[in-house]
Amino acid sequence: MNEVAVLEVGRGAMWVVLKTSAPLLAAALLVGLAIAIFQALTSIQEMTLTFVPKIVTVFVSMVVFLPFMMRTVIEFGHELFDRIIALGIS
Repeated sequence: MNEVAVLEVGRGAMWVVLKTSAPLLAAALLVGLAIAIFQALTSIQEMTLTFVPKIVTVFVSMVVFLPFMMRTVIEFGHELFDRIIALGIS
């Protein structure tokens, strides 16, 4: 395996990490933004008000997006295995 192949695998791995984490981070960001606006409008500064809805949102979005996340990681794994087989490394 040369340097170019290693960089391609690393780039692919980073892309998979971004694709799998983006839905969860976007959901947490939207809920956090909505809660921040709510707190600014009502002057409620309760710290637990920000964490509990975000945690629940991340868990729910994880259940919703888990098939997509698994499919993305499995496809990347298959590509890696195909690359290993093509190189003839045992």
